[in-house]
Amino acid sequence: METSARAPMSGRKAQAARNDTLIREAARAVFTADPDAPISAVAEQAGVGISALYRRYKSKEDLLQKLADEGMDRYLAQVEAALADEGDAWEAFAGFMRRCLDIGAGSLTMRLAGSFEVTEEMSRKGREIHLATTRLLERAKEAGVLRPEIEVGDVSVILEHLHGIRIGDDERMNRLQHRYLALILDALRLTDAEKLPGPAPTWQELRGRYDD
Repeated sequence: METSARAPMSGRKAQAARNDTLIREAARAVFTADPDAPISAVAEQAGVGISALYRRYKSKEDLLQKLADEGMDRYLAQVEAALADEGDAWEAFAGFMRRCLDIGAGSLTMRLAGSFEVTEEMSRKGREIHLATTRLLERAKEAGVLRPEIEVGDVSVILEHLHGIRIGDDERMNRLQHRYLALILDALRLTDAEKLPGPAPTWQELRGRYDD
């Protein structure tokens, strides 16, 4: 006899799942605006009791670790999708950058660096992300559609700075972020332009910010 489809969650479990989503969304917004905000501000933003938050996350550091880990998973999914795209190399790269902007990849990096302990699993995942992004950049370079000196560190810094644009409401802010991404993409495609000054940030420099 075939097994039935997964049974729907009970009312209590469904509410817990909704609360967890609300907490994570609120935490991203609160800590992007103010990394020093207390964890109670997250509960208030999410509209849940502080006890409901502490049932899921034992401390602010625990919540920050989970947010960072989740962000890494989201970014990795996007770079893997771009690598699986066998179409136009430039469109695969440009689409990847646009999606990273929309999912908030890099939005918390500068704001939260050094505020929580990096686990060994997060370090492993970071290296995996670095290697996957390198493969994506190398493919674009081999196709002749990306400046040859662009490295993974450049991508990280570009996304961080784009997420630093905080003008207007969410819709206006997103449009401005994409406006400046479009300008940056044009610059990234100037393969015969004058060489950029200095090297890109290294993996050690990017990783080291979390140990400050």
